Amino acid sequence: MTQADRPWRPFPALPRALGGPAGWGRLRACPEDFVVDEVLGFQPDGEGEHQLLRVRKTDANTEWVARQLAGFAGLPRQAVSWAGLKDRHAVATQWFCVHTGVQADPDWLSLRSGDFAVLEVHRHRRKLRPGALQGNRFHIRVRDFSGDRSALVRRLDQVCRRGVPNYFGEQRFGRGEGNLDRAQALFAGEVRRPPRHLRGLWLSAARSQLFNEVLAERVERGDWASPLPGDCLQLAGSGSFFAAEGPDEGIAARVRAGDLHPTGPLWGRGASPAGGQAAQVEARALAGFESWTQGLAAAGLEQERRALRLPVAEWAWCWIGGDGLELSFRLPAGAYATAVLRELITWGTADGAG
Repeated sequence: MTQADRPWRPFPALPRALGGPAGWGRLRACPEDFVVDEVLGFQPDGEGEHQLLRVRKTDANTEWVARQLAGFAGLPRQAVSWAGLKDRHAVATQWFCVHTGVQADPDWLSLRSGDFAVLEVHRHRRKLRPGALQGNRFHIRVRDFSGDRSALVRRLDQVCRRGVPNYFGEQRFGRGEGNLDRAQALFAGEVRRPPRHLRGLWLSAARSQLFNEVLAERVERGDWASPLPGDCLQLAGSGSFFAAEGPDEGIAARVRAGDLHPTGPLWGRGASPAGGQAAQVEARALAGFESWTQGLAAAGLEQERRALRLPVAEWAWCWIGGDGLELSFRLPAGAYATAVLRELITWGTADGAG
């Protein structure tokens, strides 16, 4: 499928909120330039049939590490779970959960290679499930920056004060946005009975793209971080939300303070809980995606909401040498560092891709 045949906006074309990138830089010249540390947000129980392993991996994907852990324990791959996928081309520290039952503990701390190492081991009562984490800390180095330094400093300040649009990152959509192509084919009835895990990936990608379409509309309107009549507003740090019927200065003040965030749809069965002007904006953004919304509803997914605005915590930056920039920040679970970076720069990678 060519881009001209695709009804969606590709990730690089999504509108930016803070005035556009201030220059160009190189990312991931080596894995150590992109460091991710997972924050669980809870303490291991210290007992139970599961083992929580804190693992540091370098230039390795999460699924591959899970297979290595399962093989080391003599268990099937399904015995290993994790809270979130982590970038392959990075140094990432994340938690894995292995259901070992009451058998003797393997010598996990001896499991070390050039690709990964087990750093901590704790017994736990419950399986670690997707999304069961508080967030991630990022330490990112941008090399070979060229552009307007003064403009970049202004962008850095804006990110700290305002946050950024909470787009799903391009890795959500697969190489060349192939997951969206396959979702389109699935909704058109051109794919019959795909493997369950692939079907789940395609549905998730389609749902994420619909959210991005709505957020892009709000960014273009300039009200992605401001409440509209009928908006569903999410409490900061929570998945709960409520509908705002009309203009209310108290609610507007809480949104400006970051206590509440406007939301967009994660599509599923039933009508969107948004109303009024917010519902009209969503309907315009999703016009032409009827087969997608119907397909997601038919798949049994429920209507959920995601914040349109992404606050950036623990924000720090500094210049390194003549043309290097180091960034440190924390994002909540489900957020993407690329959503932050795209408001600052355009980039290439170690292999020259941009």
